Amino acid sequence: MTEPLSFEPPRGMRDFYPEDMVWRNRVFDAWRQASVSFGFQPYDACVVENLALLQRKSGEEVSEQIYHFEDKSGRKLALRPEMTPTLARMIAAKQGQLAFPVKWFTVAQCFRYERMTRGRKREHYQWNMDIIGEESVSAEAELLAAVALALKNMGMPANGYRIHVNNRALLSEMLAASGIAANHHAAVFLALDKRGKIEDTEIRDLLIKEGLDETAIAKTFDLLSVQTLEQAAARTQADSPAVKALRDLFELATIYGIADRLVFDISVIRGLSYYTGIVFEAFDTERKFRAIFGGGRYDSLLTAIGGQPTPAVGLGFGDVVVVEVLKELLGETAATEKRGVIIGYMFPEQREVATALARRLREAGEAVELMLAKQKPKQFFARASASPAADAIFIGPDDVTNGCAKRKNLTTREEKEIALV
Repeated sequence: MTEPLSFEPPRGMRDFYPEDMVWRNRVFDAWRQASVSFGFQPYDACVVENLALLQRKSGEEVSEQIYHFEDKSGRKLALRPEMTPTLARMIAAKQGQLAFPVKWFTVAQCFRYERMTRGRKREHYQWNMDIIGEESVSAEAELLAAVALALKNMGMPANGYRIHVNNRALLSEMLAASGIAANHHAAVFLALDKRGKIEDTEIRDLLIKEGLDETAIAKTFDLLSVQTLEQAAARTQADSPAVKALRDLFELATIYGIADRLVFDISVIRGLSYYTGIVFEAFDTERKFRAIFGGGRYDSLLTAIGGQPTPAVGLGFGDVVVVEVLKELLGETAATEKRGVIIGYMFPEQREVATALARRLREAGEAVELMLAKQKPKQFFARASASPAADAIFIGPDDVTNGCAKRKNLTTREEKEIALV
């Protein structure tokens, strides 16, 4: 017996009805406006990627979550789980032709087969901004200032989020100072990044598996007790480049006017293996939700896939969590913006006049919804009130005779005359 067809999308995937598109467009528009304002150029890429590239450079957790398959020729492919490896491949392919630094952005759909929780789906759209070819911390500051502008454009209040900043190079220095050899650092990062997701006893088991003894494990957990950058600096060499980079970032954040949103956080590590320096994650101030966005410096990624050594920094900002945060802070209907006009008519004889008026207003640049059949006034204004239109025009026989109709503001109820010819 054939199973009944489900009207739901596949598990973890999403449909976007018009009321959902209002929020999606608000977020996407803010992303694009901020990117252009900061001089980033748009790019895009195929949604299907070579599996080998993703497995090598996405990190252990993402590798386990990849949607992968073989095509009809036996090629091992996958739906992209993130954009950075693809970007690195594209840069490496034309590395000798590009004028560095490059500043690129994209809004890409990504897929991961993972356990779903609040704010986590199996597909999402992600804004990626990357600066390739700049080694100074100015690149990190520029990215964070751009993302702050995007959040402002969405309506996010400055006190509604905080950007937590750390430096993986600083963590390496601190681990080395604690006597933990460099060959263990990558595994330690991966284990510590799971804190809050799994129990500390499980993290301890991962560290034991890596070969750390009880003393080293205790020192590792002790690193996470560091609260300030000054405390971290006291645990490494006096001329630490990692500490200097963080201090420079905070100084630049003051100039950009976003220092109030940046906080040092030793627990920010980022699970992806390609990060090499400053890393960051943003959360709503009350930490009710998952991270809003994250990113950092990945100076070795291009070399790892066969390109020339090139410094790089980037961020990924998904659409799922930020919409939940905005709805929490601003209300479910905050993205609904009334604009344009809706036009209706009482009898078929007014259709031509209504159509001509709609054409005239559209040619003048207005958004116009034209009713396609006659309606009674009560029916029309009920439809108009529920529409995204700011104004309504209803045309009856007398309006045609007089050569003008009333344009009514649906919020204030104020009316003004508009000529029909």
